[in-house]
Amino acid sequence: MLNTAQELLIVEKEEKKKERDSILSERVPPLKFSGLSVQELQDLCRDLHHKIDVVDEERYDIGVKVAKNDKEIQDMSQKIFELKSKLKRPALKRVKISAEAMLSVLLGSRHKESFDFKANLKTVKKEEEKKEEVTDWRKNVEAMSGMEGRKKLFDAGGQ
Repeated sequence: MLNTAQELLIVEKEEKKKERDSILSERVPPLKFSGLSVQELQDLCRDLHHKIDVVDEERYDIGVKVAKNDKEIQDMSQKIFELKSKLKRPALKRVKISAEAMLSVLLGSRHKESFDFKANLKTVKKEEEKKEEVTDWRKNVEAMSGMEGRKKLFDAGGQ
């Protein structure tokens, strides 16, 4: 019985190998490099690169579809399990818990003193930006008109 099963496996492997070889010979013709000029070789390389890109895109798309289908299968099998079982799994909810409560839960009776985590943080002083006084532009224009105004600007810039 085992011998016949082994023989059938060997025959099946040979058939798959022949089928693979025939499919590859149909899809991928043999390359002929002899007698081609440099331009023709470059065109052949471009064509092969384009085919490789197309195959890679198809492979990626198929991989994404397979991953999506696997996720759907997993979700559906979980739903089936929940329907068959008596106990239903509750949906998990996010729980906001303080640091003190977290330590008391984790350490239990060993948690005696309270920690102030914010006490050890550095304080950063913000520098206030210097704001220029906003004055009426009409007064400024009148004061700066003429040669005296230019002299004031020159003297103020030099200091």
